[in-house]
Amino acid sequence: MASNNQDKFVPYIPASKSLPELTIFAVVLGIILALLFGAANAYLGLIVGMTISASIPAAVISMGALRGLFRRQSILENNIVQTMTTAGEGLAGGAVFTLPALFIWDDYQVNIYIITFISLVGGFLGVFMMIPLRRLLIVKEHGHLPYPEGSACAEVLKSGEEGGESAKTVLQGLVIGGIFKALSNGFLVFKEEIETAISGFRNAVIGLDAYPSLLGVGYIIGPRISAQMLAGGLFAWIVLIPAISFFGAGNTTPIFPASIPIGKMDAWTIWDNYIRYIGAGAVCAGGIITLLQTLPVLYNTATDTLKSVAQNKLGGPQTIERIDKDLSMNWVIFGSLAIIVIIWFNPFIKVGFLGALAILVLGFLFVTVSSRIVGIVGTSSDPVSGMTIATLLIVAIAFKLLGTTGHTGMLASLGVAAIVCTAIAIAGDTSQDLKTGFLVGSTPWKQQIAMIIGVLASGLIIGFVLIMLDNAYQMGSSKLPAPKGVLMKILVQGIMEGNLPWDLIFIGAASAIVIEFLGLNSLIVAVGIYLPVHTSMPIMIGGAIRWLIDLRKKENDLTGRDHGTLYASGLIAGESLIGVLIAILITIGVPIPDTPWTDNGWVTLILYLLVCLTLYWIAFRTTSKKA
Repeated sequence: MASNNQDKFVPYIPASKSLPELTIFAVVLGIILALLFGAANAYLGLIVGMTISASIPAAVISMGALRGLFRRQSILENNIVQTMTTAGEGLAGGAVFTLPALFIWDDYQVNIYIITFISLVGGFLGVFMMIPLRRLLIVKEHGHLPYPEGSACAEVLKSGEEGGESAKTVLQGLVIGGIFKALSNGFLVFKEEIETAISGFRNAVIGLDAYPSLLGVGYIIGPRISAQMLAGGLFAWIVLIPAISFFGAGNTTPIFPASIPIGKMDAWTIWDNYIRYIGAGAVCAGGIITLLQTLPVLYNTATDTLKSVAQNKLGGPQTIERIDKDLSMNWVIFGSLAIIVIIWFNPFIKVGFLGALAILVLGFLFVTVSSRIVGIVGTSSDPVSGMTIATLLIVAIAFKLLGTTGHTGMLASLGVAAIVCTAIAIAGDTSQDLKTGFLVGSTPWKQQIAMIIGVLASGLIIGFVLIMLDNAYQMGSSKLPAPKGVLMKILVQGIMEGNLPWDLIFIGAASAIVIEFLGLNSLIVAVGIYLPVHTSMPIMIGGAIRWLIDLRKKENDLTGRDHGTLYASGLIAGESLIGVLIAILITIGVPIPDTPWTDNGWVTLILYLLVCLTLYWIAFRTTSKKA
């Protein structure tokens, strides 16, 4: 449902309407940063199974380079640079969540052409499939979908444009977030994660990832969404895990996919072997429910878009027309269909007509869902791997039923899942970027061209990065565990060999349906189930701080720019920048401590609460008197 506030929204238009935008200078800098962030995120993804958002740190870096070094004063150029940079991050996420399975198979020789092909076609599909959704999700749903990282990135860009107090607030958050990340993850002065068991409650665990970025995301998305995410996390960690521990305590034989009896498992082992599958089923069902709810609006928006293109008439004054132009739908439709045909007949992965059709249908389905999810919880919490799991399950079963089994069936299934995964990751990043562009007065078709260039540059390099890391550390080893890739290998082998835990998948899907009937957003809660509660907890803390500040504003009738959002944006930017720097140092061989100086969780908690207090204080200070 579109926001009632949408008609009141006036896009931010730069003071000079003729600012340079898609320039050679911006494209070159964007390619460099796309390759840099792509390599860094590939390494991080293979270590911890997740990547970090590149848009905000890219915006900060581009402002420093364009304004500080080269004296170029264009917010639109800065936006193009950060748009291209996120292509590297998205492509890295799609690659490291699926393709490591190819390296782990002992009887398969990894071919760089396969990696490059999968990355490029998946990336291009992600951009093309997102373009028709822009008016629906970015424009018509403005005010309803917050797009936390896209909105935060816009604040960073505008604060650099306006300078003064706004830029100072962003800089304060950037410094605090960066210092905290450097001390916790770089110098390992204290540990980043804390958790505690609930005494007398079997395997019930509460934890917190002390990430300033998650605190900032929670503040931006607000208390309602944060609370529903946490509800999913608590349901998994203090309901499902203890229940599995209790009912499985007497088991003397292993239950798939674990290799040890349930009675001997700790909470993390149960989460890894059981809750992941339940969460994947919940995310899949929640995504389908969300898509069904959106279909009427999606149809109307697509119809309006095609009519506008056919009539070549977007309406409004020239300034509004410029900020509402997408790439031609003819190019989008032709490009998508051409890619599907290439996938059908390609010599690298033998997916055939069935695989190409699955990519078309499931790709558009999950691109739509992903683009909406990131509008709610941001790209950092986008359950890309959950939707990829759903794709892998559907495709592998279809191949098996049609007689394509063994190594051929596994490779075809994984290839389809990898292409869809890459499309999902790129689409999520593209939608965040288009939201940023919408808020800063950018030209959509120029951003879309920039994203395509970023995908091309990153796709040609990512294969070399993965092979280099495998040669240095070996995929699946303790130095390069590749957790998501290992999971994909287990799944596809489980289907082909007939030992996949369907009961867990259906439990998750049924849970999502029940949650929807309770009046909650099943997709948001499902994301909370799939992610560790340690991720949802700091997001909830940020949401709670936002609730307190909003309550104060309402009670005192206060208005004006929310400097808490600016500071939260700075926290996200600071941690992301230092996180990428640490990844680069590790990649080039700079020694990083292996264990924290102190393992005392109270130290981490106290320091993190101090960061929370700075967010509350800055937001509170800016509401202390009427604007």
